[in-house]
Amino acid sequence: MTRLPALEVLTTVLDPGSFRSWDQPVTQPQLGEEYAAALRKAHERSGVDEAVITGEGLLDGRRVAVVAGEFAFLAGSIGLAASERLTVAIERATQEGLPLLASPSSGGTRMQEGTPAFLQMVKIGQAVMAHRQAGLPYLVYLRHPTTGGVLASWGSLGHLTVAEPGALVGFLGPRVREVIHGEPFPDGVQVAENLARRGVLDGVVPLEDLRGLAIAALHVLTAPQEPVRSASRSTTGPARLPGVAEENSAWASVEATRRPGRPGLRELLEHSADIFIPLRGTGSGESDLTVILGLARFDGVSCVLVGQDRRAQRDAYLGPAALRVAQRGFQLAEELSLPVVTVIDTPGADLSPEGEEGGMAGEIARTLGALATVRVPVVSIVLGEGTGGGALALMPADRTVCAEHGWIAPLPPEGASAIVHRSGERAAEMAELHRIRAVDLFRMGAVDEIVPEHPDAADEPHAFSQRVAQAVVDHLADLLAMPAEERLVMRRARYRNLGSD
Repeated sequence: MTRLPALEVLTTVLDPGSFRSWDQPVTQPQLGEEYAAALRKAHERSGVDEAVITGEGLLDGRRVAVVAGEFAFLAGSIGLAASERLTVAIERATQEGLPLLASPSSGGTRMQEGTPAFLQMVKIGQAVMAHRQAGLPYLVYLRHPTTGGVLASWGSLGHLTVAEPGALVGFLGPRVREVIHGEPFPDGVQVAENLARRGVLDGVVPLEDLRGLAIAALHVLTAPQEPVRSASRSTTGPARLPGVAEENSAWASVEATRRPGRPGLRELLEHSADIFIPLRGTGSGESDLTVILGLARFDGVSCVLVGQDRRAQRDAYLGPAALRVAQRGFQLAEELSLPVVTVIDTPGADLSPEGEEGGMAGEIARTLGALATVRVPVVSIVLGEGTGGGALALMPADRTVCAEHGWIAPLPPEGASAIVHRSGERAAEMAELHRIRAVDLFRMGAVDEIVPEHPDAADEPHAFSQRVAQAVVDHLADLLAMPAEERLVMRRARYRNLGSD
């Protein structure tokens, strides 16, 4: 596979002619003439003086910092000089408040320099995390190949991490694996596409599409929060019930949310999001597509979106890994100071032996606890079915918007009927008794606004999706204007007093 030179990546992604190098002459460790000769030869062959190139440029007119590995220089290996250049660049990006685009391509630590080079990965990791802790975006594009200590440090710390198609990406280089274990990895294990499927990477992106992705990501992450309120909203705050048929039965809502044509999260994004960039899995080798995570922008406001995908749940229940994906989203939102928007639409969590062994109850508790205590604004959307702990885990919020037929229940009504009456035949009666409807949730203070359906979201997916998104934007506008401490006090009081009237 052809290896992409570092400068080709930078000139493809950045605005034409905007790249400016930050590199200063390097001082190499004195390890004998043989190593000095290897460095000279690498310089002549690659045209660069070290295995990393650093600098800045413009991306759609926005100033950004860039660091890229050059595999042609001693297989992109990182020694003392390269690690110092890299660390200085990351620290400068942090000091100057710049987003950082990184593109590693490396065999890992420079073996000629041994343990001192290996230990440099600590300071690189420290620098990247300080950049992230400053709330600055860190985007990573892994090129073929990226292995070893480079992948285990600056290659795996991105807010968004994608890879070149077909790239070899792995901790242990194939040659080392064969020497140590006597056999190679099975085919396809360390290929970017496989790692994306398994939730290690967020995606696979050709170089020609990287610029567009980076522009969109930075727009979500750095553009001002300028929510466009609906013209009909004359006052701020919750308590809105216009156009809602309050007499509808609970069972009618259950049936409506189970209609095959009902719009779900995917339709909401398709019809109302200006930008949506999916993030895949936990980053730790887990991927459960019943929950969709991504960076989104709706009508002038950016957020981290975490939502349950009703389409994916036709074939699989929401499992523990899905909730760990959600937790990744909450952590990103805190770090990037972005609001969280959650979407609830689930027939329930996985009740299988695998779910039990995967710690389902604990993951519900941890997800619920994390969402209830994040410091950024949170808006939750009850879009359809809301069964059990899987729904509850994504519900804690400063404001909750509910579709007219959306509902929340501890069990599906059939299950509740089976427990109480030893038969599922009284499901409709249990649905009414449990007060699962949107209007019931509104009256008990669990929902702040009900989005009407005319008469059913399945009949008007585009208009319905836009109404939901507008309600979310209106509430985010309120919350973003509110002092954080005041908002957090109100959130605690909201759930502390829920149902007490």
